[in-house]
Amino acid sequence: MRSHNSRSFFLLLFAEIIVGAFGVIPAFADGTKTWEQSKFDDLTKGTATGVAVRSEGGLELAPAFKLIYTTPSTYVWAIAADDAGNIYAATGSPARVYRITPGGKATIIFEPQELQVQALEVAPGGAIYAGTAPDGKVYRIEPKKIEPKKNSGQADSDSGSAAKDSAKPSLDPNWISSVYFEPGTKYIWNLALDKAGDLYVATGDHGEIHKVTPKGEHSLFFKSDETHIRVLALDGQGNLIAGTDGSGLIYRISPGGEGFVLYSAPKKEITALALDHDGNIYAAGVGEKKSGAGSGSMAPSPMVIGPSAPAISGPQTPGLTISPAPSLVQLNPIPMPGGASTGGSDVYRIAADGSPSRLWTAHDDIVYALAFDAQGRLLAGTGNRGHIFAITGLDEFLDLLKAPASQITGLAKAPDGGLYAAGSNLGKIFLLGPGPENEGTYESDVLDARIFSRWGRVEFRGAGHVDLQVRSGNVDNPDRNWSPWKTVDLARDVEMGVPPARYAQWKAVLHSGSTKAEVESVTLNYLPRNVAPEIDEVSVQVGTRYQPPPKTPAIGVSIEPSGPLTPHFEPPATSMHDRDAIGVKWSAHDDNDDQLVYSIYYRGDGESRWLLLKDNLTDKTYSFDASLLPDGGYVVKVVASDAPSHSPGEALTAEKVSRRFEVDTTPPRIANLTASVETRQIGQQIHVRFHAEDAFSTIKRAEYSIDASDWKYVEPVGQLSDAKTEDYDFRITVEANDAAPEHVVVVRVYDKYDNLVAAKTVLRAK
Repeated sequence: MRSHNSRSFFLLLFAEIIVGAFGVIPAFADGTKTWEQSKFDDLTKGTATGVAVRSEGGLELAPAFKLIYTTPSTYVWAIAADDAGNIYAATGSPARVYRITPGGKATIIFEPQELQVQALEVAPGGAIYAGTAPDGKVYRIEPKKIEPKKNSGQADSDSGSAAKDSAKPSLDPNWISSVYFEPGTKYIWNLALDKAGDLYVATGDHGEIHKVTPKGEHSLFFKSDETHIRVLALDGQGNLIAGTDGSGLIYRISPGGEGFVLYSAPKKEITALALDHDGNIYAAGVGEKKSGAGSGSMAPSPMVIGPSAPAISGPQTPGLTISPAPSLVQLNPIPMPGGASTGGSDVYRIAADGSPSRLWTAHDDIVYALAFDAQGRLLAGTGNRGHIFAITGLDEFLDLLKAPASQITGLAKAPDGGLYAAGSNLGKIFLLGPGPENEGTYESDVLDARIFSRWGRVEFRGAGHVDLQVRSGNVDNPDRNWSPWKTVDLARDVEMGVPPARYAQWKAVLHSGSTKAEVESVTLNYLPRNVAPEIDEVSVQVGTRYQPPPKTPAIGVSIEPSGPLTPHFEPPATSMHDRDAIGVKWSAHDDNDDQLVYSIYYRGDGESRWLLLKDNLTDKTYSFDASLLPDGGYVVKVVASDAPSHSPGEALTAEKVSRRFEVDTTPPRIANLTASVETRQIGQQIHVRFHAEDAFSTIKRAEYSIDASDWKYVEPVGQLSDAKTEDYDFRITVEANDAAPEHVVVVRVYDKYDNLVAAKTVLRAK
């Protein structure tokens, strides 16, 4: 079915040399074309469901991801779980703490007067600590001591039907709350509980960390010169790790309250912390530092709460308007974590010896949460696209999934090695992992071959149980009557078997099994139908000479990224004025992206035969001397051929004729030039007569000069200069003091194309 002539062999050999030298794949304009998808940037254009995209390219099954519960609140700011797997969610709009069973049944256990529940911590004994804003308080929430009813028939792990039911849950009367600590500041950003039961409270406005003992005794544990202490974590030695907003500082604070700056991040705000078992610290930074940021005087951009202001906006996303309680009518700015951040996020790693390094950068995503999964991978929950990433090395990652929420704002450990994930806009709770999905699908973006094409084989690289399907169609929307999906028999290495069409798409279905299912690359082979080139325009400029464009080293081979019919870059033609030249310029294209060659012909007025001017041109301009053509009217025809890209006998051509143009390189003639002196009442006058004619074009203008004076325009006898012959008859008054024994009279005549002729006569006194 496939044959290669010697030319194809040498082109392929040359392509291999170019690939080796430049590391790119040449996209040949002729023959079979390929569409390969293996790179991250290409694969992210498709639609992944239960499939993760690797940064180095390729697909694999994503962790299992299940919706547990949709809250009536817009934002879930923090989540935590107890040993039984019950989830506690701190929310805003409205402010509540929800208790959600693993089965998805939810109740409200706390509903404060404040506008946000910003922080949450679950104590080993079952008590819940919640931090609110504004006018921040720490509440202790705990169940009432009630004797359980016998044979209640209600297990704590109800069915998951509530996961899809966003109706308002009831306020659970079995939970009570009380103010545990009031730090006297507006913002409580984070809470941390150590093994001794001491609660650390990270606050804003004054950059303070407070310590509250199990007996309720509180003290100022650490004072920073930053505006906000944003996040807290405890290491294995009992040190408190704190991240700030303002200068992006990461502190290590000893149990005695002595602080040491481990790292001043390039970003202004530290939004998340995670510590591994080896003592490494991972931190997410967002926001661009401004000049003078080292003073720590900057605060997050506030979102204003008030009767007419938009209330509590989520990160970079407009929030819902809240009617404030009467006591909150005064304007209270509430900074949202990462709320005004731009420029993406960085994730830093501070090794156990204290050395910092940048681990990963998300250019378009804001990291709100960090946690480790059961495989020890660092996961990053982000916004504002709701993606969860697994960071596996320096700038290596997996785009695991996109949640049906704008932001992933919290991650917490779940039973059996899974993770709970909190989403905002809208507020949702998900279960991630611990194992992969049983099945995942990936639909590629649509390939536009631009031309009706025949589809050949699929080249597949991958492993495990993967089903590959393809379909084709002639409209860009696959839902509009494309062919049905057809499974490709990869074992038999056969053609796709889909109808010839302009568009195509592939789908991979990955199945779990003993061998990990992976897709490394998918390549579609196709042969566009050859169509004739098109010449869009031909223009001829008399008096113009075009400079040939610089030649590229690889003549006939286009060194471009692989892809369907990538347009070629053509440098613009440069021109210069040259009245002795004729310049021809044309524009042409070929929908197959074939290499084209051109021939130029000309034909004079009244002639029937086209005469070849030049052939085998690859440029789209050509200049020649005007003297090659006799004076007259002409048209030029440009013929384009795609012969260099096709076998003999299969080439197609197109042609286009220019508008008529005229060539006139012969100057007009001056005849019968006479001059005489006449004496009149006004004085002496020189009477000049002459005849001008041109063989082809009209006389444009005439001028005269007396005794080398400036040239002066003179009209023909009939005033209108619109004929090939004109007569001139005029008098020139000579001043008395200009009387001389002789005068030199010079006349010159221009034709329509500025060809010039001059003549003179000497007038001598008698």
